[in-house]
Amino acid sequence: MFPAHRYYYLQNFQRALAWISERYGDLLGEAEQQFLVRFAQLPKLSQALMVRMLMRRGPWFRASKLVYEEIPATTEAAAPLLQLGWLDPQHGLGLDELFALHTKPELLQLFAGAPVHAGMRKAQMLQALRAGYDFQQPYARWNPQSQEPAWRVMVGDLCERFRLMFFGNLYQDWSEFVLADLGIFKYETVPFDAASRAFQSRSDVDCYLALQACRQALDEGEQTVVLLQAAAQCVTANPWLERRRGKVLLCIGQACERARDWQHAEQVYLQCGYPGARHRRIRVYERMERFADALALAQAAQAAPESDEESQRVARMLPRLRRRLGQGGGARAAREVPAMAQMRIDLNLALPADLPAVEYVLRDHWHTDAAPVFYVENALINSLFGLLCWPAIFAPLPGAFFHPFQNGPADLGAADFVPRRAALFDACLARLDDGSYRDFIRQRHADKQGVQSPFVFWGVLTEPLLSLALDCIPAAHLKLFFKRLLRNVQANRTGLPDLVRFWPAERRYALVEVKAPGDKLQDNQIRWLQYCSEHGIPVSVCHVHWRDRPAMTEAAA
Repeated sequence: MFPAHRYYYLQNFQRALAWISERYGDLLGEAEQQFLVRFAQLPKLSQALMVRMLMRRGPWFRASKLVYEEIPATTEAAAPLLQLGWLDPQHGLGLDELFALHTKPELLQLFAGAPVHAGMRKAQMLQALRAGYDFQQPYARWNPQSQEPAWRVMVGDLCERFRLMFFGNLYQDWSEFVLADLGIFKYETVPFDAASRAFQSRSDVDCYLALQACRQALDEGEQTVVLLQAAAQCVTANPWLERRRGKVLLCIGQACERARDWQHAEQVYLQCGYPGARHRRIRVYERMERFADALALAQAAQAAPESDEESQRVARMLPRLRRRLGQGGGARAAREVPAMAQMRIDLNLALPADLPAVEYVLRDHWHTDAAPVFYVENALINSLFGLLCWPAIFAPLPGAFFHPFQNGPADLGAADFVPRRAALFDACLARLDDGSYRDFIRQRHADKQGVQSPFVFWGVLTEPLLSLALDCIPAAHLKLFFKRLLRNVQANRTGLPDLVRFWPAERRYALVEVKAPGDKLQDNQIRWLQYCSEHGIPVSVCHVHWRDRPAMTEAAA
């Protein structure tokens, strides 16, 4: 038998099962309880083989492809799994699954005499054979000349349910243990009790899986009417699951719009409370030529906007809607590029031979030892915020942390994310007033180096950049940045200017948004530029023109 550390993946899986059993025992059905008991009773090599297969893309596996040094006899290790029915060699196998198991030369042998040849690509072979082999049969019938078995994993869905219950999502997998063990990923240690779990009932797990299936079916082109009915049946009292359902509804509504199915799009958006649904419903009313309904909803949104983004979009819609209703909407709404002439810089530079990103070209053009320039985009302000507000972000509140591999709180996108932590955020921002923020941020930067965070860009926030930022950006400006972030954490984390320029001797800085010829400002960039301008934060937009090309007009730029 090999040393224990060679079975690290098995130990990690066992840790996860123990965690699930302890925290979710009351939500497990009979089949899941039986799996936990029977898995623990299996021989070690059978356990190891099962986990290896669960960690790979399946559900079908050829025995000859399951080669692991620490599992010397694959067939023997599989025997107890076959006896339990967790592996099945007799399950029906379709043509697509067969093709996934074999190389092109192997398939040419399997289908010798069929209308396929070596000059065809594998996808062409599959298409040529599909009509004549539109059925399922055991692997042994597809490949009767071979003595090699192929097995189908029959407990994949059950173990996917375990993975979901452990992580609270399906985008993380068992490799998170390995990455953490190797030190590649580090996570903040957040205390949470047994009541802190992602799912409070078995129906919550069912709801998540149903929404996941709904989203996948949408990507595969399933009828939106069917998906709308499916999503409508997933109503839950679990707040974060309701947010997920709202996002799925928004995606369904957008699919309806693309299909010009305005009636069903309206139905979707009426049920959807996810950010962005209201202004999309206004657009749908406009497409349906229900201009009075569109205007009424737009005016309601204008009176109480859900976000700066909605306010910006509605401001563009209102004049057009009023004109449609003969109310004299006035001049066509202009794009809200800040009007201050001093904000715009036009710069002619030599066209680089290798055409790197324009941000790097301008950075290198301006950079000097006395006035360093960094390409930071969203990284600098977010990182400073993340370090200063670390205690608030990683506060062990109910519904925020479920397992040890979270890079941030699960309720980060919730409307009450900031209100629930208001006192904690206030305490963090108070450091900007008493001057203690510099030492606090530096200490957090040292203590938490590399720990996963939804805000901190460790690869960008080097010690030199941190020192310059703390020396040159006034505390009052940091507070303005952070207050806007807290107004809408999800939306306002993006759109910040590309470059930061420092003049250390003068203890000052400036932010610069960079635009190449033909580039336009995005809406989230416009909102940040307006905010900075309104609050006296030094910011500009630099339009770069290449000397070897004709300059763009201001309208085009």
